[in-house]
Amino acid sequence: MSIREIPMYIDGQAVPSQSQEWRDVINPATQEVVARVPFCTAEEVDRAVASAKEAFKTWRKTPLAKRMRIMLTLQALIREHTDELAALITEEHGKTLPDAAGEVGRGLEVVEHACSITSLQLGELAENAASEVDVYTLNQPLGVGAGITAFNFPIMLPCFMFPLAIATGNTFVLKPSEQDPSSTMRLVELAHEAGVPAGVLNVVHGGPDVANQICDHPDIKALSFIGSTNVGTHIYRRASEAGKRVQSMMGAKNHCVVMPDANRSQAINNLLGSAFGAAGQRCMANSVVVLVGEANQWLDDIVEGARNMKVGPGTQRDADLGPLVSKAARDRVVRLIDAGEKEGARLLVDGRGYQVEGYPDGNFVGATVFADVKPEMTIYREEIFGPVLCVVSVDTLDEAIAFINANPNGNGTSIFTNSGWVARRFETDIDVGQVGINVPIPVPVAYFSFTGSRASKLGDLGPNGKQAIQFWTQTKTVTARWFEPENVSSGINSTISLS
Repeated sequence: MSIREIPMYIDGQAVPSQSQEWRDVINPATQEVVARVPFCTAEEVDRAVASAKEAFKTWRKTPLAKRMRIMLTLQALIREHTDELAALITEEHGKTLPDAAGEVGRGLEVVEHACSITSLQLGELAENAASEVDVYTLNQPLGVGAGITAFNFPIMLPCFMFPLAIATGNTFVLKPSEQDPSSTMRLVELAHEAGVPAGVLNVVHGGPDVANQICDHPDIKALSFIGSTNVGTHIYRRASEAGKRVQSMMGAKNHCVVMPDANRSQAINNLLGSAFGAAGQRCMANSVVVLVGEANQWLDDIVEGARNMKVGPGTQRDADLGPLVSKAARDRVVRLIDAGEKEGARLLVDGRGYQVEGYPDGNFVGATVFADVKPEMTIYREEIFGPVLCVVSVDTLDEAIAFINANPNGNGTSIFTNSGWVARRFETDIDVGQVGINVPIPVPVAYFSFTGSRASKLGDLGPNGKQAIQFWTQTKTVTARWFEPENVSSGINSTISLS
């Protein structure tokens, strides 16, 4: 059976790469090679940027209502093709089909938000700011934008970038993850089917060389990145030094605080889903639970729930978690579990060596639980990005808040409680960008911005919501006075005042 080759997408067409460097795309449950993806040449990246730059000349002047109608069509097509997109995600990423469909749904929310572009991109006007002088602002597109996405959400993360970028009048060059590009490519095809003109949305593939070329390219005006902290920090610095506007959403070590007054079964079930869903490969996974006071007595229930989590291929709909995306990812998680044991954490559930019947070569790691975890331990300091839950015990809410605020990252956190006072105290004093109250994964709906703090985010403006509109546009302020045709100047005015 021939293996499909992933094309680039340039100037409205799928284009085969002439690169001599290719990477296999692997089904993580079977190790089957399902596709090959190119590492594009520098000339091919230049060609994609040039296509976007040329298309910007006309796309920026396209009426808002027309852009809105394209987004309306795109959201309908995504809804229609949800099962197809989910199947592609599962084949290359490994997450379960229900989880993959949920990812498509979260990406769809952003496209639906972009359908409101006719009201989102409005400027402001002050009539008679001075005598017969009007002042108004225009929110204009920047030019060519770019996006670099991680493997863990091959539909949602591109949707965090290009729909609002092109809806605001920019053109775009996208570099998806080389580990699971097929669903992203299908999404781009649907965008063109919806009416996105040739050159407005382009796709290139590759690794660090392509990412660096995007950072350096003088014709790219803004860059959005979502991925690991090390890569994100490099991208932010390099692209910023090249004069670009940059948003970089990076690593996390998210905490879930469980208070003793919480609904016990709800808190535990939500915690387990957050920690182990998608095999822990979420930047918003709550990988640390902080049990407060008498909630420490719930540890046995957490352990029992983790032991009952079902592991299987993503196509097995009753599986709670699928395989990790690659052998390298699995091996890294196993090494971190080894380190946790060696450094003195108490291993209560061990997911190493997990075997799934019929899938002997799958990248499986079962749900894993450590207790007595300390801040200096490797399993706490590093973002594991696997199905590993660290349990921390404290006596008071104050201790829990101080513990979380001492972590370098500030991506997301949750608290489970039935006390409004406790919840309000937590949301006020916690230094984390996204807070969930009895919500395990506090990713906000798309008409609110995706935020973060400290080492989890670089750049002032995040994806989605109003911040994304600000990120993808520049404000032009116009001060205008119109004279009557027969008006005669009263003389030279050398002051800077308007009256």
